[in-house]
Amino acid sequence: MKKNLILTGMMGVGKTTIGKALSERLKIKFIDVDKVIENQESSSINKIFEKKGEIFFRKIEKIITLKQLENTNCVIALGGGAFINKDIREKVLKSGITIWLDLEIKELFKRSLSSKKRPLLNNVNLEKKLNDIYHQRKDVYNLSNYKINCNAQTKSAVVEKIIEIYESH
Repeated sequence: MKKNLILTGMMGVGKTTIGKALSERLKIKFIDVDKVIENQESSSINKIFEKKGEIFFRKIEKIITLKQLENTNCVIALGGGAFINKDIREKVLKSGITIWLDLEIKELFKRSLSSKKRPLLNNVNLEKKLNDIYHQRKDVYNLSNYKINCNAQTKSAVVEKIIEIYESH
């Protein structure tokens, strides 16, 4: 029974895209925690933030994330802020191989411009907000088992690096 392969990092870094590709290549289940939350709440993350607030979202995110981490031999994409929660982080580090997908702010900015699905980035100076969130979270993300610098790398190159890591465990 292999440990879970758990992806963390900023919103827009590609956790879902990379996670799906890893799942296909490794022939193991993929769990996108944000999708699980949306399905359980019958609402988008954006609407949950809008109608019930960030505190409610973080509570439900914790419950659902901890439940999903009970699975084994899966690729799990965490929400961008999930790893910041101490309880989630401790369980993640015990139950899996954690990969921080890191990307420069200017690239995150480009990717986030077209998305209206990121509630922390709505109605704000996007680049400044991304920069602030990144600097608040980077030291915690750095507690991951591995860090992959995704700048100027293709999706397949990132996937290959992660597979090498995963198969070495």
